[in-house]
Amino acid sequence: MQTKENRNRMWAFIILYVLGLNVCQASGEGKSTQMQYVKLIIEESAINNITQILKGFDYNNIRVDNLTKTTRFVHLNMTPSPVCSSSHPSITCTLQEDLKTPPLWKLKRTDGEFEIFNGTESGVTSAPAVTSVRLDTKISERWEETDKFCPAQGDWKDTKADYTAYLKCPNAAGQRQRKCSAGGTWEAVVAHCVNLDVNLALQQAIIVDVGLGSPDKNAANVFSLLGNITNNTKAINSYANMNATVQVLISLSQKSISIVEESAIYDFLESSSNLLERPLKDSWTLNTGESNSSLADSYLTSVEKLIQKTNKTYTNKQNNLEVMASICTKGSPCSNTVFDVTVNLEPSLGSVKTAGFKELQNYLTEEKDFEPNSIVVSTTMTNTESKELKSVNVNINFQLLKPRPPNVQIKCVSWDNNTRSWSEEGCEWKGSSEERLCTCTHLSSFAILMSRYPTEIKWLTEVTYVGLSISVVSLIISMVIELTVWSAVVKTIGSYLRHTAHIHISLCLLIADGCFLASSNPKDLTEMWCKIFVLLKHFCYLSMFFWMLCLSSMLLHKTIFPFHQTSKKAYMRFFLFLGYVCPLLIAVITFLGYNGGAKDVYFSSDTCWLRYSGLMKGSIHTFVIPVGIIVLFNVFSMLVVIMKLLDHPINTDKSNENENEKKAALTALRSVILLTPIFGVTWIFGFAVMLLDLTIGTVAFVVNYAFTVLNAFQGLFILLTTCLGDKLTREALLNRLRKNDSASTTDSSTKLDSTWKQ
Repeated sequence: MQTKENRNRMWAFIILYVLGLNVCQASGEGKSTQMQYVKLIIEESAINNITQILKGFDYNNIRVDNLTKTTRFVHLNMTPSPVCSSSHPSITCTLQEDLKTPPLWKLKRTDGEFEIFNGTESGVTSAPAVTSVRLDTKISERWEETDKFCPAQGDWKDTKADYTAYLKCPNAAGQRQRKCSAGGTWEAVVAHCVNLDVNLALQQAIIVDVGLGSPDKNAANVFSLLGNITNNTKAINSYANMNATVQVLISLSQKSISIVEESAIYDFLESSSNLLERPLKDSWTLNTGESNSSLADSYLTSVEKLIQKTNKTYTNKQNNLEVMASICTKGSPCSNTVFDVTVNLEPSLGSVKTAGFKELQNYLTEEKDFEPNSIVVSTTMTNTESKELKSVNVNINFQLLKPRPPNVQIKCVSWDNNTRSWSEEGCEWKGSSEERLCTCTHLSSFAILMSRYPTEIKWLTEVTYVGLSISVVSLIISMVIELTVWSAVVKTIGSYLRHTAHIHISLCLLIADGCFLASSNPKDLTEMWCKIFVLLKHFCYLSMFFWMLCLSSMLLHKTIFPFHQTSKKAYMRFFLFLGYVCPLLIAVITFLGYNGGAKDVYFSSDTCWLRYSGLMKGSIHTFVIPVGIIVLFNVFSMLVVIMKLLDHPINTDKSNENENEKKAALTALRSVILLTPIFGVTWIFGFAVMLLDLTIGTVAFVVNYAFTVLNAFQGLFILLTTCLGDKLTREALLNRLRKNDSASTTDSSTKLDSTWKQ
């Protein structure tokens, strides 16, 4: 009887306690929710009896489970009452020590008991010895089963559509998150998990100057730990780990410490170098796939500050980081070299520290049309020493990561910590003649950026296509005229050979220009067609020049040996061999010699023309060298002819001396004008185009315009000089036109007379 009475009393006590002191009743219109918390303080000697008495029971939807004795203090931080149904209450449970078991939060209502976890309109966070829950929507409501949701998958519980679920990282610090899309499908897991060793290093770095031990010694221990961690790239091969590791460097760089011991310097530089290893390339990138330049910027800034905290003269070279620190005296040259990049400082005073960073240039912000083409080199001095210098000149001789193609612009830049981007301010590139040299007027982190595209000349492409189109039409007219007046102008062996050469030169140039126009847009051509056009252009342009050589050699022979006669048949054999066989051999041998006409070996897929890789490099030289020899020979022949024309008897009549000089000058000028196009002399500008880099400015632009205009319109110039400029050809053409006109007039008169008689 006594036992039953005690039980009733205990029940009454619990009910009164629950309904009285610790009942939080939500108020407001509509639905409401009770949030009930029970806390009993019982003498230890009574626990066993109470446990036996208070077996699990329910009272007004209140369930009391078996009591368990614990020596661990539990603190429950509850939301003040009353709790409105529209609020977002938060409850936190804190333990004195980790219970080694995952916490479980439940929401009990009249329609059932539901587990509370991330994604069910709530947020649950858990860490050792502490857990909390936050209800994000009305706590009296739960999303209906008819709503879209992502079904449980592995560790991930059912999650309402358009919500994000969170889970603690297994065996690591941090959380994993996974969003349930609006359509009710799981998205990829985004993990912010940090290796426990990395997290430990970060915590120690934060308190390096707090507590026992000297800050310098504590920092050395952190560097040692960080070196061991980063030696295993698999331990930090995620963005979260990379970010946490950089945070270690940032934290240490902000402390008042000195890195004096050689072992500490080595560990610091080794760990900093390990972060730049190529297998960790993706770890510098956010999970979205976008580059995070702020992380690389933080790394660079913190490492520079830590290097300043090393107060020794030393040289230390790691795989991806080399530092050279030297003491420079006033008035003496100061030079540091890291990774074959030489930095000269003028004037110099005090401690100068230069660091070279491999791979870092790939993680810093890039410009749209430029890409990094050197490592990042940092040169710093202490604040006191740098303030004493009114001005400074820094000359950096970089090593280019890849050769600079012709006509490609280079920029010397320094890193701007304010804008977190590269800046040209205070830096200058020394030009194509010294393409690796940069000069700057301040201390910073430097690099070379190279344009992704060659420098373009405005309107040059349009002028080229217009000129070639006019040339094609002019060459067709020229050949028609030659065939029309052939019988009238070809009277001797010399005239026969000259006009034959004119026709073959026009034919070869016509085919070559046509192929050039057909391949004007290489992106629209297949590799096979591009290769065919390159081979045809190579052969036809060479053949044109070899026929020019035939013409100039014949003219030179007639000028020097006017009485030496050679048969027309012998000349034609020589002309045909020189005009077609020689260029064919050169074109075929070049094609076979460059991997059978392989793409980007024999020809460039960007231009559908022979490849130029630098001075005396590339297949283009199998065209340039023969053309150069022929043009030089043609210039020599033209000079000999002009000198022969000017070789006239001395006139003793002084009154006619000036007139004779004028006639001689006009004769020479006329000869130059008539012979230059047909001898290909205008192609001399092509050699200047190859030698002059467009980055030098105005001179190169003028030369390119001159070469394009003179050679794109070469067909027109040939028409004007060889057909319309030649007196015999012009008269024969006029006579032919008059004869046709006369015949037409006579025929009309005859018909009119016949009609009149009728």
